[in-house]
Amino acid sequence: MIFRILFLSFILIMVELYAFQALKTLIKLKWVLVAYQIISVLVFIFIVYSFMQFDSSVGQTKQTLFTMGLVLLVYVPKLVLTLVLLGEDVFRIGAGSIKYFIDYDDNTTFFASRRKFVSQVGLGLAAIPFMSLIYGITIGRYNYKVIKQRIFFPDLPDAFDGFTITQISDVHSGSFDNPEKINYAIDLVNEQNSDMILFTGDIVNTDAKEMHPWIETFNRIKKHEYGKYSVLGNHDYGEYVTWPTEQDKKDNFQAIKNLYGEIDFKLLLNEHTYIEKGGDKFALIGVENWGQNFKKAGDINKASEGVRQEDFKILMSHDPSHWDYEIKSHEKNFHLTLSGHTHGMQFGIEIPGYFKWSLAQYVYAQWAGLYENLGRYVYVNRGFGFHAYPGRVGIMPEITVIELKKGKNVA
Repeated sequence: MIFRILFLSFILIMVELYAFQALKTLIKLKWVLVAYQIISVLVFIFIVYSFMQFDSSVGQTKQTLFTMGLVLLVYVPKLVLTLVLLGEDVFRIGAGSIKYFIDYDDNTTFFASRRKFVSQVGLGLAAIPFMSLIYGITIGRYNYKVIKQRIFFPDLPDAFDGFTITQISDVHSGSFDNPEKINYAIDLVNEQNSDMILFTGDIVNTDAKEMHPWIETFNRIKKHEYGKYSVLGNHDYGEYVTWPTEQDKKDNFQAIKNLYGEIDFKLLLNEHTYIEKGGDKFALIGVENWGQNFKKAGDINKASEGVRQEDFKILMSHDPSHWDYEIKSHEKNFHLTLSGHTHGMQFGIEIPGYFKWSLAQYVYAQWAGLYENLGRYVYVNRGFGFHAYPGRVGIMPEITVIELKKGKNVA
């Protein structure tokens, strides 16, 4: 622990020193430099104080969201700047060594002065994440996108050709602070006029009370002809805080399960139901959370007990690592799995149809959008809400509309 603190302190000191060097290279007004130092110290003190005040019995609050946003806003640009100037220092040391040993004279300066141009480039590059993070906090976190995905299945029952499903995931209601934007998102959900709506978990950050101010809003989601179903996400178990007693934790978990019913969603807990239309049917299966690095309460065998291999199946499982580790190779052949959980890390780059990148891809093999393995699919929703970082950059909050089609996918 002490080593970690010392290492982190060393990194922060280096980042601050390099950032100040860049500013000093470009600005000669002493009062500006002094003001910068004072502000930097005050921000650092505030961040340290906020983290020291973190209450493990409460978990994430509006204060922790603000603090995390401030940390990223302040230190990510400075880190970019540090990497640029550190690269210049490596070059200066190399060039100085060559000059010293090959072309030495009494006037040789081993360590050349820092170039103003490099500092300008560094500050220019640092401005990119700075402006992006501001955008993510002020606009991006409520910049809802409706993403439509058509998926073909050769063995889809005829009556379900053209059947539409709206998927939402990762609401994280404890992070919301703008009723107007949430109502706008609910309007978008209703405008899709899908046959069914599925909610793939994480209704809160931790505490059932977080959802209470939003129950009326989410009850505005209209009834869908073939139902409204949901499963639990990892945050729904209340495992990221310290509870006064085990009974308090159990009571909160029960209250969270009740929340889904209070917004008129049928919660599937390692169970299944059949959706019938025009004499055909498919099995809708819902498992509790199963995550590679999170709670493994999901039991796919229990949930699908009695479901035949030849039945068409749609599975709701919050964490896509479940699909990667168990579902895609399961003998019962789950045709389509709907997941969420990753949020796409709420930060990345997406050019629809051409390119997508996020740090999430280094953690999850399936992290946003549609993936396929031997005719079995998983769709990973990018999330409705936000958590930890109070914003979204590049990876926008998503409302998914999936259309089921009979036939083969055209490459």
